[in-house]
Amino acid sequence: MMARKTGAKFTFVLETYVMDVSIDPSWKGYLQAEFEKPYFKQLAGFVKDEYKRHTCYPLGKNIFAAFDHCPFQETKVVIIGQDPYHGPNQANGLCFSVKDGIPHPPSLVNIFKEITVDIGAAYPKSGNLERWAAQGVLLLNATLTVRAHQAGSHQKKGWETFTDAVIRTVSEQLDGVVFLLWGGFAKRKASLIDGTKHHILTSGHPSPLSANRGLWFGNQHFSKTNALLNTMGKENILW
Repeated sequence: MMARKTGAKFTFVLETYVMDVSIDPSWKGYLQAEFEKPYFKQLAGFVKDEYKRHTCYPLGKNIFAAFDHCPFQETKVVIIGQDPYHGPNQANGLCFSVKDGIPHPPSLVNIFKEITVDIGAAYPKSGNLERWAAQGVLLLNATLTVRAHQAGSHQKKGWETFTDAVIRTVSEQLDGVVFLLWGGFAKRKASLIDGTKHHILTSGHPSPLSANRGLWFGNQHFSKTNALLNTMGKENILW
């Protein structure tokens, strides 16, 4: 693995990927050590082979988009997803987010519905959540890649080791971050977070299965997050 400065970004060249991954330079000191560990080199080889032999998402250049769009020191909120959308043209490297112009998947629809009720915001036209990331929301999937039409196909290959390390690093190095843990999978990540220095909000998952059972709607996580940020003297997120 090599690294080089390119303009405002720090580009990590993962030889086994045969691709350049552009990441905001603020993450360099925290991620580079993980990139160099044996498990990550094995993971990189697996991902390279999967992208060569199958259609996979997101595009290679977007695999680390969560880190590129949200600088480390500006991280105020962390939302944890499971793995990327596995349908054509959906995943853009941010959890729950889709590209501009793409119909909103059911979980994202329910997220936006809760926002409209919770804070009175209009239902957005675009499901691209880069606008959240730019405000300090780290939209982190536990698994950063997936084979087309096969949910969970890249789980337990090493991504979870990497993203768990990211969560621990955010917990250890920053203060007053609001973690939004939706659903059983995300809730299990609470053990990686220091609850004495951060805020953890939990609820059911926004998927229809969970939402229709009354486990999502009414959680008010978006207004609660802003209230917590305000108590710490931080700016609201414009959801």
